[in-house]
Amino acid sequence: MRLIIVEDDPMIARSLDNALARLSNTVDAFTRASEARTALQNDAFDLVLLDLGLPDGDGLELLRELRERGDRTPVLILTARDGIDDRVHGLDLGADDYLAKPFSVAELEARVRALLRRSQQRSDNRLKYGPLCLDPTAGVATLDGTVLELPRRELRLLEGLLLHAGNIAPREMLEGRVFSFGDVGSNALEVYVSRLRKRLQGSCLRIRTFRGLGYRLEEAPR
Repeated sequence: MRLIIVEDDPMIARSLDNALARLSNTVDAFTRASEARTALQNDAFDLVLLDLGLPDGDGLELLRELRERGDRTPVLILTARDGIDDRVHGLDLGADDYLAKPFSVAELEARVRALLRRSQQRSDNRLKYGPLCLDPTAGVATLDGTVLELPRRELRLLEGLLLHAGNIAPREMLEGRVFSFGDVGSNALEVYVSRLRKRLQGSCLRIRTFRGLGYRLEEAPR
């Protein structure tokens, strides 16, 4: 999954990044509201972890802007503000969950998993399409029951394709999942698509290219 952390404390942001990246997530972290605003306007994310007290603005204003433009990305508010009024205000503006600092990493990870399952209407953490199954939390993919030994970037690419299985996964979205923010070469995505295609050879699935649009994971013609 692709997550964005908006947290002004560098130490907390780094700890969150390390914890969530270990779960095979792509994580972009920002310490200022202005930086996060630009990222949220130009990229798609699966979950926002949002601090309220930012040096150049209030996190609640970011949340308001997100919801006013119809963006339903799940938002988990992380803040030292533990008053009932602040919690109610955040939830009324459209936050999906609220976690007061200090919190345990285990609880944070559990809440993140729950929000992602809920937003994608899944009963568990696995993504499935035909004989292909991926557990993003465990970082384990199987094809016809056989484990695929995939490096991290191939796992992220597979996740993006599975989230759009049967439909075109936009190129920009896949690049955002596979690579760090702003860290992608012109032909880098094709390299990983080619590697993943080889993994699927002999199965009933294929990755089809739609030039100028993206890629689609689909059943291969018989």
